[in-house]
Amino acid sequence: QLQLVESGGGLVQPGGPLSLSCAASGFSLDGYAIGWFRQAPGKEREGGACISNSGGITKYADSVKGRFTISRDNAKTTVWLQMNNLKPEDTAVYFCAADTRPYCSGRVDYWGQGTQVTVSS
Repeated sequence: QLQLVESGGGLVQPGGPLSLSCAASGFSLDGYAIGWFRQAPGKEREGGACISNSGGITKYADSVKGRFTISRDNAKTTVWLQMNNLKPEDTAVYFCAADTRPYCSGRVDYWGQGTQVTVSS
């Protein structure tokens, strides 16, 4: 069973940066597209960003486009989400998700446990 482990969440001031990472426990992420989702209190979980297995294709939700960057290493062991110019409305639990297909299809086969990001002064 593939397990995804997120790290890097925390408290950050508005306008500040924060970087999240997602690693597979006991498995490589090679072959999988990886996405970042988030869920704010009282709201449905929403997609934020996705990166294909090759890393050549990335997709972003309009709400984060231009501020967030998703990337992955060549060994495909870790995926990062660099978040810049954070806003209070970015406050949410952020989840890493794996799609066993190599492209961003929107399907999720594995979820991480989530990491809290709070944007507040």
